[in-house]
Amino acid sequence: MTRINRRRFIALAAATAAIGPAAATPPPMRWRGHALGAEVSLTLHAPAPQARAAIAEIRALLAEIEGLFSIYDQQSALSRLNRNGQLVHPDRKFVDLLDTARVVHAETDGLFDPSIQPLWTALARGEDPTEARRAVGFDRVTFGPERIALGPGQALTFNGIAQGFATDLARAALRARGFTRALVNLGEFAALGGPFRLGLADPARGLVAARNLTNRCIATSSPAAMMLRHTPHILNPRDATPPRWSTVSVTADSATIADAASTAFCLMPRSRIRTALRRLPGRPRATLIARDGTLTTLGSA
Repeated sequence: MTRINRRRFIALAAATAAIGPAAATPPPMRWRGHALGAEVSLTLHAPAPQARAAIAEIRALLAEIEGLFSIYDQQSALSRLNRNGQLVHPDRKFVDLLDTARVVHAETDGLFDPSIQPLWTALARGEDPTEARRAVGFDRVTFGPERIALGPGQALTFNGIAQGFATDLARAALRARGFTRALVNLGEFAALGGPFRLGLADPARGLVAARNLTNRCIATSSPAAMMLRHTPHILNPRDATPPRWSTVSVTADSATIADAASTAFCLMPRSRIRTALRRLPGRPRATLIARDGTLTTLGSA
């Protein structure tokens, strides 16, 4: 299968820069790399030895996350789960991610659904998706500390949540090392301290807005940023109804929540997004860009 990242356009188009009085301080140390199917970076305001040690830790963390959640690595825990239909004694991080996925699945009426992978594969290959769609249903996935089990014909993907999960872990690691000002970009953004200024880009219209981020996270999804032949890559798990929004950006205390919510919100009407924003943890706020370029922000400031 061709390796394509749904976040690539947004990550490359987002402009990041420090603003405010801190901008006059010495320049930060920056690291750039590639992980989880995305261009990734760290912006660290710290002495060079402290920053280099943190970068080494985050790189090791990224290798661990890919070993758990990569759908392209045939030896990853996720690939083994999809191949065998079960995973015994899963890593705690795997169960934690599934726990959060279940919360977002429930609060988005099932429109965030990691079991979409068989449908994604069928459409990418140009196959009839009817049988694959029958396998979709995250409620048929059972999991706990001892075992994860899939239903017949099922396979999972964490492309709509794993980058946010890794971003949260990286920010927590930096905080534990004593950092008070850093910007993590592992496909989604998380600020430690701030403010940082981020550009919000839409595939059809380019840079359309900017956000200041302080101790918060932001994730962006654009269905048309990548196509499965003629189908936008963010898929409705219920039917062939196309996405409602050109781009959705979500800010929250958690990058994991922001990542998953931005995916599901692409498929949801405005009224249902309002309800989900009230129920989801992490004080999420959504910016919706319609196909005509109209921009709407929902949720408390």
